[in-house]
Amino acid sequence: MAYSLGVLFIHGIGDQEPDYAHGMTEGLIAHLDRLGIDPATVCFESVWWSPALAQREEDLIRRLGARNRLDWMSLRRFVVHSLADALAYQDVARSPGQLDVYDEVHAVIREGVARLRRRVREGVPEEAPEVPLAVVAHSLGCHMMSNYIWDARAAASSGSGEPANAFEAFGTLALMVTLGCNIPLFTLAYQSLTPIDVPGADVLSAFPPGTRPTDVAAACRWLNFYDPDDVLGYPLKPLSSTYGEAVSADITVNVGGLLSSWNPRSHTAYWTDDDVISNVARALSEILELL
Repeated sequence: MAYSLGVLFIHGIGDQEPDYAHGMTEGLIAHLDRLGIDPATVCFESVWWSPALAQREEDLIRRLGARNRLDWMSLRRFVVHSLADALAYQDVARSPGQLDVYDEVHAVIREGVARLRRRVREGVPEEAPEVPLAVVAHSLGCHMMSNYIWDARAAASSGSGEPANAFEAFGTLALMVTLGCNIPLFTLAYQSLTPIDVPGADVLSAFPPGTRPTDVAAACRWLNFYDPDDVLGYPLKPLSSTYGEAVSADITVNVGGLLSSWNPRSHTAYWTDDDVISNVARALSEILELL
């Protein structure tokens, strides 16, 4: 069976495992099945960029703690794996010998998007149209994905030849889901705020001929989920009039269990929260029903 939709996951801060999206993937499959949608028509792919920084961060912690008595090491490890990710990932001019983490992370994202497209198009005629693309991003991954989409679209519009198709240029982006998004923390560096466009400019070409543009516009959205107890997750629509128009909805959720739902530890709980997963499944189903 050919895939009808590609879903790309990207994680956020912290030392993540490669299977970080397993719980959400399994939950989405179950919910889509209950909604009468064949989950086999959806291709899931995860971007795992953590190795770009994780070992360096562990080495830093080890060096700092080797000869010094430092308290709260578990908390320090969390701070290093969280704060250092955001500090290292900056699109700035580099000094000689300084690592370009921005490009390293984007190279991993590029590989993930290309891998997803290869899987989606396996056995499909070359002339077949591209399928719609959905992105589910968490935490710092929201900022990374926003930057990557912006850069990919700019490269495509400049005629540089990469990416060479609408899927990898996010022209067929149909759904953007942000979880515990901290994009607002990075906006202080900009005088004006211009968000990415959702849906992509080529999204209509990913739907069957005759599909009404109004139906596509209604199904293709940017949904932002945040827990008010999550100090690293924020609403997006209040950022500016442009974000107010680009983001379809800021959705408050209560993620986490008994020990985490009421405090900042909720930041790590979006991936397995049933309310989040059920909402994302419904959003995916609305797109799939048009295909």
